[in-house]
Amino acid sequence: MTAGQEMLRTALQSLGTAVAIADPESWEIRFENACFFQWFPPGDDDPDAPLPRRLSALDTEKAATRLAAGRVFSRDTDVKAGARTLSLALDLRRIDTEEGPAVLVEARNVSKQREAEYMLDSYSRMAEKNARELQREKERVEKLLLNIMPRSVYDELKDFGTTTPQRFDSASVLMLDFIGFTDMAIASDPGSVVSELNDIFSAFDRITELFGCERIKTIGDAYVAVSGVPEAVPDHAANIARVALRMRRYLEKRNESHPTKWHCRIGVSTGALIGSMVGIQKYVYDIFGPAANLAARLEALCEPMQILIDEPTFALIGQEFATADLGGIEVKGFGTQRVRALQYETRARF
Repeated sequence: MTAGQEMLRTALQSLGTAVAIADPESWEIRFENACFFQWFPPGDDDPDAPLPRRLSALDTEKAATRLAAGRVFSRDTDVKAGARTLSLALDLRRIDTEEGPAVLVEARNVSKQREAEYMLDSYSRMAEKNARELQREKERVEKLLLNIMPRSVYDELKDFGTTTPQRFDSASVLMLDFIGFTDMAIASDPGSVVSELNDIFSAFDRITELFGCERIKTIGDAYVAVSGVPEAVPDHAANIARVALRMRRYLEKRNESHPTKWHCRIGVSTGALIGSMVGIQKYVYDIFGPAANLAARLEALCEPMQILIDEPTFALIGQEFATADLGGIEVKGFGTQRVRALQYETRARF
């Protein structure tokens, strides 16, 4: 062995990378440094074990095919080093030496790299999970807020953090409540009554949405809907009239098949309204104005299952709906008002 070869051998022995040289035919190990011996020790029963036995998972057939094509054969493996498990990146490549062709085996400790990759992958999965949970929470909050305010108001609140009260010169309001609800709730099972009320209000929500109206709020057994707020529409009176008729029809059909009978009163009024968010910690979108007050007054004057409308509403829907003229009626806060009972739509749509 020359002085140069001796220096090279010494240098290889001091490397922190495992290095070995093997015969490409027999896989007999011609040289190995201390690190290779430590990571891939021979068994006590066979100190001259060839490379495949030292590298227990080595597929010699695949390795030989790859090496014969002049390519590097690479794989990852784990080895025990005392109490630790090391992750190694193993490379086999064909080289030419003074003694002929040989296979150079190199194994690098990539444990820290694998740990960093694992941590990065874990953080990535955690971030994705948090993002999904945040999106679900955002959707849940959005759904809750859309239950208490129209979408256009929600979009304004989301974009600007506040909303501007709006005046609507012409919109229509529906006020509905049930006759005898308080007595019904006290005399019956409260849970059952509230469950039925929830079913009815859910049906009302679908009806309101069907005709392009907005449910503003419910207060106990009262249901408030509006058309023309917060988006102005020309046929708001007809829309709210159709909602009123469909609600009454739904209750009539329901009462035919349910033991508990629900009888509503509905007041409808048309006029100027102001729509605005109210509250700071607990938001609610509400409407204010003469039309809202008059609709409430008309609802209080109704007979069971009756729909009362004011003259401005009739002026907008008179050609499309049949009504009964009840003449002038004294309405608290509004004096004598000409009131009509809404009966049916002359051009029936349902």
